[in-house]
Amino acid sequence: MTGQLSLGLRLRDEATFANFLAPDDTIRARAKAALGGTGEPLVYLWGSKGSGRSHLLQAACHRVREEGGGAQYFSLGDMIDYPPDQVLDDMEYQDLVCLAGVEAVAGRPGWEEALFGFYNRIQDQGNRLVIGADGPPRELPLALPDLKSRLSAALVFHLATYDDEDKIAILRHRAARLGIELSREVGLFIVNRGSRDLDHLMAYLERLDLASLAEKRRVTIPFVKQVFGW
Repeated sequence: MTGQLSLGLRLRDEATFANFLAPDDTIRARAKAALGGTGEPLVYLWGSKGSGRSHLLQAACHRVREEGGGAQYFSLGDMIDYPPDQVLDDMEYQDLVCLAGVEAVAGRPGWEEALFGFYNRIQDQGNRLVIGADGPPRELPLALPDLKSRLSAALVFHLATYDDEDKIAILRHRAARLGIELSREVGLFIVNRGSRDLDHLMAYLERLDLASLAEKRRVTIPFVKQVFGW
C-alpha cells in the first residue's frame, strides 16, 4: 500500500441497521438484506439530504467489521482535492468499500477514470462496493459513459425523504435505545422549534441525553426549553 492516504472516516457508533428507520419498512428490510452479510457486489443508494444514505453506508461497514471483515467508508466530497489514485489505492482488497457523495466526482475526468478503474479492480477481487448519491445513476452528469453504465447496472435503492411524523418516530426510536422516555409531544416540540435536519435532531438528542443524566431529570418540554433556551 505504497501511496495510500489514511483518509477513511471514522464510523458513527449509532449508524447501525438497528438504529435505522425508514418511511417504508420494506425499503429498510431490502436495504439491510442487500448491504449486510455477503450482500450484492454493487449497490447504489440515492436520495436527498437527510434520507439516511450515509447512515446505511456506515451501517453496512459496521456489519462487515462485526463479522471480522475489512470495510472502509469515504465521503468523496471530502476527498475530492486529494489524488484519486492515492485515495483508492489498494482499497479493492477491503471486503466492502462504501463511497458517499459520488456526485462530487462528476465532471472531474481524473476522478471519474479512477473510480471506474477501482470498480473493475474491486469486482475482480470479488469484493463489494456501495455507492451513495443525491440522484439516480442515469441522471448524474458523468462524462465517462462506461462509469455511468456500470453504476446504472447496480442494485439501485431510492430512499424517500422523511416527513415530520417520520422524524418524530426516529427521535423516539433513538431515544428509547438511549434509555430516554420521549413522548410524541416532546418529539413534536423539538421538530417544530429546532432544525428539521436529521443530523441536527440527533445532535439535540445526544445533548438532551447528557443533560438528563447530569441533572437526573426526565426529558419533558420544560426541560427541553431549559437545555436549548427555546
